Amino acid sequence: MCYNVGIVSLGCDKNRVDTEVILSLLVKYGYNVVNNEKDADAIIINTCAFIESAKMESIETILEMARHKQYDSCKCLIVVGCLSQRYKEELIKNMPEIDAVVGPQYYSELPQIIEDIIKNKESHILKVSNKDYDIEYGDRVLTTPNHYAYVKIAEGCNNNCSYCAIPKIKGKYRSRTIENIKKEIIGLTKKGIKEIIIVAQDTTMYGIDIYGKKALVDLLDQIQNIPGLKWIRVLYMYPEQITDELIGLIKNSNKICHYFDIPLQHVSNEVLKRMRRRNTKEYTIELINKIRKEIPDAIIRTTFIVGFPGETDREFNELKEFVEDMKLDRVGVFAYSQEEGTEASLMEDQIEEKVKENRKEIIMKAMQKISAEKNNKLIGEVMDVIVDKKVHNGIYIGRTYGDAPDIDQNVTIKTNNHKINTGDIVKVKITKTFIYDLMGDVIYEYGQ
Repeated sequence: MCYNVGIVSLGCDKNRVDTEVILSLLVKYGYNVVNNEKDADAIIINTCAFIESAKMESIETILEMARHKQYDSCKCLIVVGCLSQRYKEELIKNMPEIDAVVGPQYYSELPQIIEDIIKNKESHILKVSNKDYDIEYGDRVLTTPNHYAYVKIAEGCNNNCSYCAIPKIKGKYRSRTIENIKKEIIGLTKKGIKEIIIVAQDTTMYGIDIYGKKALVDLLDQIQNIPGLKWIRVLYMYPEQITDELIGLIKNSNKICHYFDIPLQHVSNEVLKRMRRRNTKEYTIELINKIRKEIPDAIIRTTFIVGFPGETDREFNELKEFVEDMKLDRVGVFAYSQEEGTEASLMEDQIEEKVKENRKEIIMKAMQKISAEKNNKLIGEVMDVIVDKKVHNGIYIGRTYGDAPDIDQNVTIKTNNHKINTGDIVKVKITKTFIYDLMGDVIYEYGQ
């Protein structure tokens, strides 16, 4: 029987890729995918459990979707993703609204599970395993606009940072083959994809498990020659794994964006040691200066965690001074989240929530000033902008090479009677700036 299925995807871009794989499985099975959960016979929730706020959002979403079983046509509620992997028994035991909890090892069985629940009245199905699972992805139904897509090159993590539960959820690091990744990207470009965004828990460790060496450079070198591909963006590059060879490849490529997403998390050597991070403040400064010397137009993005257990005023001020002195281009700040099962959750000197939030606000205010100053310098500059969406006649939203979707800046584009389409890369002259966004006029079309 053909059922209507709705899916809610929470969390990161890596979760998005899993959602797209699930959607493809459902379509192949003959199910209809619906955007409105009120019309769904079955609802799948792809959850996140990275930090406490993500877990709460997942639980609230489960309860919200469960209302469709009471008031609408939904007869089947399935939970997948990180929450299902980490809290499988608790979900089945404590949330009777859930009909099935399914781990990534069994995603291929989801269409049959839906049928078993609706047709055969089965319930409280638990299909989760701690075994590694196949990551050689096949078809996907993209949930992004028609011109960019995320490509997950590996799953799992071997870094074992003291604050992070990802290795417990996702398992050890496992890379896809270069051949499989190339095949996927070629297929995506044939569908009109122009920007590929490379993701993994740690992209710079790519290949270490299957090739016996770090092979991100080899991968990028091969995919940059794929016809039709305009931009390649790499996320989650760990600082200690960024080699001169990688910097050189990015410098000399006309497709790999001069964009370095480097999760630093902190700069105090004492805090970094407690976090079980392998970089040091001295190494970080040297790396940033090297990137800026080799690639003057490089955009450097990072994330920091404030309020880590034992973080003193001195250690926090060291971070604040680093932010003010190094003037990174894009910064995200998170208040430390005490995750059960991690080493850091058991550390003494846990920081009060109000102190963590205050420290987060201080860093963000410092970054607002830096971002505004950097953006002001762009007035009058002509920049390549990829067009993401149309707002209304003559107004579009896009991004520069220095901006990843959803997490970085946008450019409001005024067409001035030029004909452009989403997915085009156009020349835009910046006329106005804001703290985190830009505005400009199309001066002529190119790269369509």
